[in-house]
Amino acid sequence: MNFIARSACLFLSIPSFVAAEHIVVRTDDELAAALRAAKPGDEIRLTSGTYRGGIHVTLAGAKDKPIVLTSDDPTQKAVIDGRSGLHLAGSNYVTVSDLRIRGSTGNGLNIDDGGADAAERAVGIRVLDCEIIDTGPKGNTDGIKLSGLKDFEITGCTVEGWGGSAIDMVGCADGVIDGCSITGKDGFDQSSGVQMKGGTTRITVKQNRFSNAGSRALNVGGSTGLAYFRPKDAAYEAKEITVENNLIEGSETAVAFVGVDGAVFRNNTIKQPGKWVMRILQESRDARFATCRNVIFERNLIEYSRQSVRTFVNIGPDTQPETFVFKSNWWWCVDGATAKPDLPAPETDGVYGRDPKEAAGNYGAAEQLADR
Repeated sequence: MNFIARSACLFLSIPSFVAAEHIVVRTDDELAAALRAAKPGDEIRLTSGTYRGGIHVTLAGAKDKPIVLTSDDPTQKAVIDGRSGLHLAGSNYVTVSDLRIRGSTGNGLNIDDGGADAAERAVGIRVLDCEIIDTGPKGNTDGIKLSGLKDFEITGCTVEGWGGSAIDMVGCADGVIDGCSITGKDGFDQSSGVQMKGGTTRITVKQNRFSNAGSRALNVGGSTGLAYFRPKDAAYEAKEITVENNLIEGSETAVAFVGVDGAVFRNNTIKQPGKWVMRILQESRDARFATCRNVIFERNLIEYSRQSVRTFVNIGPDTQPETFVFKSNWWWCVDGATAKPDLPAPETDGVYGRDPKEAAGNYGAAEQLADR
């Protein structure tokens, strides 16, 4: 949805007796003042130019009157430069759109509930058409860090170059990552592309393009300190995760399932993973945690080379690979091998050794993403 259409939707959602205030800012001081005074329905517009990073603020919008932080001209995005970018702590119903956040030495865009002990999660956060560039480059520095969010959306964003994860979720629920471009760069640590851990549940990751997005392009689960789980008694790193219609190019492995209790990975295109197609791991060892289990892997298109992929699935200890379901995947080896892949459970209706051009759009995500 373009900026004009989104703005129209925002206007329509505001009752006629409330006049939303449009505040245009041009300097760091004006931006700071506008954020301090922001009330439900306000739209803060940054003129083109560069603003100092390290912005830390709590914003309280309302469900029908979100606070909007955006560029005055989306074709010339305002830039938030350096330090820890933009941090929204304990905020509700906020839309951040059409900003460029670059050169952050901490997390680029950090949105959280104010701490794992917060009474309520941050609700109703939307991040639309933003660019987060050159974060880190080393250590646990994420392009977009999300902690304790509920009912959120990350759509149409670009993340290039980061230290930890491009998009990292800890204890988040009911969210969508849609139509984003996630690209690794030389000189950055880039552990993972999208990571979901710490009790994260009911997340859909769809129609994104991953290009050399770290060691694990998708880390479904992970390893989280017990103090950071949301909810605190969660017995899984991740649960009820759907990953569909993504294009995943490169990375050591396309997807790692790590301490996850139920996920669906379907209609994705995997191209030339560096070492494994998939990993099944358990990194959280507390007795309360379910061991990695109950994943459906179906209707994916996998293009690989036997020069790179010697083991299709890397299986760690204390996991339940026998609970994984494989069905109707299309396996294509570019250097001629036609043998069935060695999987931890039998596959039904798999296709092996046939040119993926014959798939006719029924497998994977390449057609949907070809023009991005």
